[in-house]
Amino acid sequence: MNIHEVIRAPIVTEKSDQDRDAHNAFTFEVDRRASKDEIKAAVKKFFDVDAVDVRTSIVRGKTKRVGRSIGQRPNWKKAIVVLKEGQKIDLFDLGA
Repeated sequence: MNIHEVIRAPIVTEKSDQDRDAHNAFTFEVDRRASKDEIKAAVKKFFDVDAVDVRTSIVRGKTKRVGRSIGQRPNWKKAIVVLKEGQKIDLFDLGA
């Protein structure tokens, strides 16, 4: 898999902000086929930081309804990347 396809978008929520402040953990939406090693390599290449730990989970798509028709959003993969102490990603510090 191409390393540029691995990381799709950062996830910025209240919970991810708390994880970033307390545990130096950053959250990303990643390709469903990406392994932990590929995610770690992509973070190192893109942001020039060292990842200590990578945790992944599959987020199930919600069932949505518009009138009588029922559909489902696609499943997606979330990765929580813990960085070495003292390192950070400046992308997430937009408001500070």
